[in-house]
Amino acid sequence: MPLKLSLKPGEKFVLNGAVVQNGDRRGVLILQNKASVLREKDIMQLEDVTTPARRVYFPVMMMYLDETSAPKVYDEFARRLTEFMSATRNPQVQADCVAASRHVMAREYYKALMAARKLVDYEENLANVASGVQDRGGAG
Repeated sequence: MPLKLSLKPGEKFVLNGAVVQNGDRRGVLILQNKASVLREKDIMQLEDVTTPARRVYFPVMMMYLDETSAPKVYDEFARRLTEFMSATRNPQVQADCVAASRHVMAREYYKALMAARKLVDYEENLANVASGVQDRGGAG
C-alpha cells in the first residue's frame, strides 16, 4: 500500500538516509514501496539527546533509519530502556517501554519509534507539569 506524505513548504524529511527538503510550495510525495521515512519533527539530533526518554528514542531512530546500525546501537537502547523502566511506576509508560522493546526485537523499528515517542511525550508532559507550564486551556 502506498504511503502518501503531504509536505509543507520547506519541510525536511529523511528518506532512506537522505535528507530531502520540499520546495517553496505544499507538495505531495507518494512512496510506492517500503522505505524508511522520517519527518523533520521526528528527527532528533545527537545534541538533543539530553533526557532519559530521549536516550531511548535516539538509538531506535538510528535503527529505523539504518537497519545495519541495529547491532551497534541495540545495547545502548537496551541499557537506556532498562534505566527508564526502573525509574517509572506508571503502568501505561511501562507498557509503552515493553512495546518498544518487542517492536525492536521484531525489527519493526518504525513501530518501536512510535512507542519511544510516547515516552518522550510523557517525559515532556511531566517536566511541563513540574515547572507549572501545563496546559491551562478550557474552563476552570
